[in-house]
Amino acid sequence: MTIWINEQIDPSGMVYACIACASETQAEDCHKSFQDNLSEEQKSQGWIARLRTVESWDEVPVSALKLN
Repeated sequence: MTIWINEQIDPSGMVYACIACASETQAEDCHKSFQDNLSEEQKSQGWIARLRTVESWDEVPVSALKLN
């Protein structure tokens, strides 16, 4: 099973927002939203939106909103 994790990460490397789901389509939509919601100022400061995968719900960060 593949779990998709979307994260918004601040310049210090701290995860600001995290959503995990089992649907690739839903994950891609969420990732686009995370990217679109970053202002130009945030981007210039080093904020990023990252999409990654893991193989188990046990690998999902505790703080994540989990959708399935």
